[in-house]
Amino acid sequence: MDMSIRFPGINLVLDYVPRAFQIFGMEFTIYGMLIAAGALLGMGLVVLEAGRNHEDQNKYLDMMILSLAASVVGSRLFYVIFSWELYQGNLRTIFDVRNGGYAFYGGLLGGVFAATLFCRLAKLPFWQMADTVSLGVLLGQVVGRWGNFFNRESFGEYTDGVLTMQLPISAVRSGEVSGAMRDNLLTIDGVSFIQVQPVFLYESLWCLLLLLVLLALRRKKRYQGELFMWYLAGYGLGRFVCEWLRTDKLYIPGTSVDISLLISGVLVVVFVPIVTVRRVMVKKRADIRKIRRERVFREEEESRREHKPVDKKTEEPVEKPSEKPPVQEEETIQEDKIQGETDNWENLEYAHIPSQWRKSSDKASEKQEE
Repeated sequence: MDMSIRFPGINLVLDYVPRAFQIFGMEFTIYGMLIAAGALLGMGLVVLEAGRNHEDQNKYLDMMILSLAASVVGSRLFYVIFSWELYQGNLRTIFDVRNGGYAFYGGLLGGVFAATLFCRLAKLPFWQMADTVSLGVLLGQVVGRWGNFFNRESFGEYTDGVLTMQLPISAVRSGEVSGAMRDNLLTIDGVSFIQVQPVFLYESLWCLLLLLVLLALRRKKRYQGELFMWYLAGYGLGRFVCEWLRTDKLYIPGTSVDISLLISGVLVVVFVPIVTVRRVMVKKRADIRKIRRERVFREEEESRREHKPVDKKTEEPVEKPSEKPPVQEEETIQEDKIQGETDNWENLEYAHIPSQWRKSSDKASEKQEE
């Protein structure tokens, strides 16, 4: 089997592109290695982002490990369910995962379900954590999509453009070769090649662009869950275009409806309006609060100038009670003070005379006055 891959539009010829390699007699598929590498890089980015936000990194690791296991199971089950004709004759092939056979949306559903369950049991904020984890998921997709390149899958219809990718027809699944590809077979050195669009490359570049956009938006998000919903809407848009071009589609049993195309369209239609409207509403509420704060501040400034405090609840000036007592009360206080001082002075003057003598002297003086 010829193992070359060609890009004639950019004069790039890769004579040998293996699907797997062996170490000490053990075979490792490049597809699986790239998926694992993407997952590890994504987890690393999430841990760094959690540390930057002063969040518990261990909680994120626990959630991601659980979600990763659930996503692997979910992606495989999703692929098997919607490709049942490939497995119904031999159920053992369901567990043969060395050559691919995963569906991303199945993994996404499984991962989100596990993350939601984990956050509910651990009483953690799901939407806040989903914002951070979506960055790691995108990085994992950027790297993991190149596993499709080594597996010769996830390509599009026939093309002769600049990014044309030529694959040996013997290296791809027969069900993914369309009539247009067979009508335009190209023979090079006795080997028949099909010319296709490298959809895996389109999707990898789209995920990279979306990752950069979300990294720029993460400091300006207005509510928890905004980045995650932008991720769902943005990825759905890019995947809708890529899915339209692909030939290895998964159909709803008994129909000609592409399930991945349908899910992508639903994500765009649902989340683009939700995230846009909610962002506008949050901004309006913030503007209203700002206007109220400015009005209260102006009223407080005016009341300070007039020496009139403002009640923050009613936002109305409050009359400050007078601190000076009335004139009559002030005069009475002064008279009492003088009388008290006089009494104290008399007591001090006659302090050396016994009380009984003081009474007799008082009576004598009264007689003299008479």
